Amino acid sequence: MRHTLIRGAEMIVTMDDARRELAGADLRLRGGQVAEIGPGLEPNGAEIVEAAGCIVTPGLVNTHHHLYQTLTRAVPGGQDALLFGWLKTLYPIWGRFGPEEMRVSALVGLAELALSGCTLSSDHLYLFPNGARLDDTIAAAGEIGLRFHPTRGAMSIGESAGGLPPDVLVEREAAILDDCIRVIDAFHDPHPGAMVRVGVAPCSPFSVSRELMRDAAVLARDKGVMLHTHLAENDEDIAYSEAQFGCRPGQYAEDLGWTGADVWHAHCVKLDGQEIDLFARTGTGVAHCPCSNCRLGSGVAPVRQMRDAGVKVGLGVDGSASNDAGNLVAEARQAMLLQRVVSGADAMSAREALEIATRGGAQVLGRDDCGQISPGKRADIAIWDVSGIEAAGSWDKAALLLAGPTRVRDLFVEGRQVVKGGQMMTIDLPRVIEVQNRMARALA
Repeated sequence: MRHTLIRGAEMIVTMDDARRELAGADLRLRGGQVAEIGPGLEPNGAEIVEAAGCIVTPGLVNTHHHLYQTLTRAVPGGQDALLFGWLKTLYPIWGRFGPEEMRVSALVGLAELALSGCTLSSDHLYLFPNGARLDDTIAAAGEIGLRFHPTRGAMSIGESAGGLPPDVLVEREAAILDDCIRVIDAFHDPHPGAMVRVGVAPCSPFSVSRELMRDAAVLARDKGVMLHTHLAENDEDIAYSEAQFGCRPGQYAEDLGWTGADVWHAHCVKLDGQEIDLFARTGTGVAHCPCSNCRLGSGVAPVRQMRDAGVKVGLGVDGSASNDAGNLVAEARQAMLLQRVVSGADAMSAREALEIATRGGAQVLGRDDCGQISPGKRADIAIWDVSGIEAAGSWDKAALLLAGPTRVRDLFVEGRQVVKGGQMMTIDLPRVIEVQNRMARALA
């Protein structure tokens, strides 16, 4: 069987149960899995990848994104707005998208993630104008070669009914549930090593009804898929929940069946102590999006308190209209720095932040087959060249987030090489970028 031997790494940061860091070790990938780790492994006919001067880590995991937004970065009028004002600026633009805009923006967004070391990404697509479907982003992920966890989002409460989005972007709730069933039946793979899993993801408490939230939870559990939404993102979000529902977001989520090991919420910047305890007790996950939270002035999520309480936390780059980047290793560094700003220099180490970006994200997405380098786990591997200027003079090359590159040298997903020498192997990226820029100009 054709296989790959990654040879002579300066350090393999395994993120396994013992959190081993192995100097001068080799790594064998076979059949989509990690087959063997250790010094001086025999080639046995393997394709050799030399890793001298490199740190090897598990592929990073992105637990929250809106890939379609790569077409609307740095939009004037939304650059300095809070969440609700930002959304109102962008909704009319997004309403002009169609299937090709969705596919191309997903190609660019996923390529950007891959180049930053990401091997598994979720996506939250909650608007479907002009014939766009979740299928468009799933097709893009297949082209790129990333492991993908798309979620079928939705908005059903428009402006005329007291919601935030324009009426033209909302859907009938019966149609939403029917399409959730369609995409799950068509694409969801529950087996270990799955390249595509599908989730159910009504957009937010301010854009769908309580009934849809409750029905979506029932449907997801009937189908055995995960649930995802935005929650407690900023002060406006809290105020809306208290005014409309008479409770805080955590209580709203619990009342509607939106807690449990099969649920993860994005942002959670404003969770209080009781809500953190609720999430820890129920196994509910959180997608922490530090750069987007900074960009929109939402605040700093209480990640230290969440982790200490036992809440599962992963990282998300969020949409490129509110970040405006999609670099996951840079996101991990930002997460580390913000916890230090709030709680002191010892609040989060570089290794803990990297753990959140790998193993932590895999746990949030219910992927115990990913997020670590251990025999039998999936062969999702990032190789970082630490021989360059970013790490020059570093005494601890494994402290990648303190002194290291923000672009991966090589990336393997399911043992297949997606990035080689810092370049995408699966698509003609310059051509796709040219198409993307042409689309952005047309929208503008």
